Amino acid sequence: MKSFFQFFSEAQSQASMQASKLNLKSDGHGGWLDSRGKFVATTEDGKLKFVDKKKAKGPEETKGQPRAQAKPEEKEKKAKAPEDTKKKSSGESEEGDTSEESTETLTVVFGRFNPPTVGHGKLLAAAKKASEGEDLKIYPSRSQDAKKNPLDPDMKVSFMKKMFPDYSEQIINDDDMKSIFNVLVAADEAGYRNVNIIVGSDRQAEFENLATKYNGELYNFENIRVISAGVRDSDAEGVEGMSASKMRKAVVDNDFNAFRKGTPKELDDGDTTSLFDAVRTGMKIKAKKKEEVAELWQIAPKCDPKGLREQYVNNLIYRIGDIVENLNTGLVGEIIRRGTNHLICVTEEDYMFKSWIRDVMEYTEKKMDRRMRVPGKPNTLVGTTGYLKNTMAATGTTSIKNFINKYKKKTK
Repeated sequence: MKSFFQFFSEAQSQASMQASKLNLKSDGHGGWLDSRGKFVATTEDGKLKFVDKKKAKGPEETKGQPRAQAKPEEKEKKAKAPEDTKKKSSGESEEGDTSEESTETLTVVFGRFNPPTVGHGKLLAAAKKASEGEDLKIYPSRSQDAKKNPLDPDMKVSFMKKMFPDYSEQIINDDDMKSIFNVLVAADEAGYRNVNIIVGSDRQAEFENLATKYNGELYNFENIRVISAGVRDSDAEGVEGMSASKMRKAVVDNDFNAFRKGTPKELDDGDTTSLFDAVRTGMKIKAKKKEEVAELWQIAPKCDPKGLREQYVNNLIYRIGDIVENLNTGLVGEIIRRGTNHLICVTEEDYMFKSWIRDVMEYTEKKMDRRMRVPGKPNTLVGTTGYLKNTMAATGTTSIKNFINKYKKKTK
């Protein structure tokens, strides 16, 4: 049986921090279980080592075994027999029996949608086309703040389902899907062999680099495709030029007509008004005068690149050591390098990512009694209730008894 100090040491390890970010739970013996209770990883040298989900059937068979890429001969066999793969992906075996396995390829969309716009309809249509009848899942991010993310996740999902009714079943409201890593790990756990990630053209390189970089380490796919939904031109009129930044600016300007142009016809005037008011309330504009609202570069940086760059060049924002969140991928990390117009950041689990300054936001710790200081970043501030909760979760502890004053003599 592990001592308290062993448990405490494990809770501090890089493995437990990484496991917490991926929503894994300790089995109390150096192993880690996913949300379904399946054994998926072990702790080796203070870091997580994932097992091969295609071979693993339980802790006894896989404990201590690292994850493995598909063997070259297996890939060659699959390439020579596409008809077999097609049968399996449709849930039909060679004998004609049905299988409970899901399709082999998952198409995902991970985005802010804050607020959702008519332009997002183009993104979802591209995702549907890429899925080719296989599984499609749309994950709105969990970020919320008064400047760039005025809608909370529940409200955002509610409006998205009204705006895009054809995708209502594919739009998923899941608190655990805080970053693109969470989405990919969940897809891997579900048994998908291939994944398509649909993004705007301006984010394709970023997602492609990030998703493929950690394939085989955080998750294990045979193929990862990052597909552009089409060229985005912020200066264009109509769908191609519409953005959430323009929508937020319209709210600040109290320009409902401009805001209305950014919503699809499926959303009637009443619901559009509700969305406008929800964004306004989320940005805390209602009780403020326009001149008291945050500056444009803070609310819609794409609409004021000059203002954003002036702040950055003068070292007023995004300094070395600051913690920022990438609003496209959901990753949270510390700035270790400042480029001309980009940042190099590293997460608490030592995963490095690059972000354009227009795509990040700084954050502050608000409630220290929570397990997570911000989405995806565990509370590690010793002495707080949140830290205690995080440590208990990492070690599988359900309760703590107080022995300090148990035998203290009571006073009258």
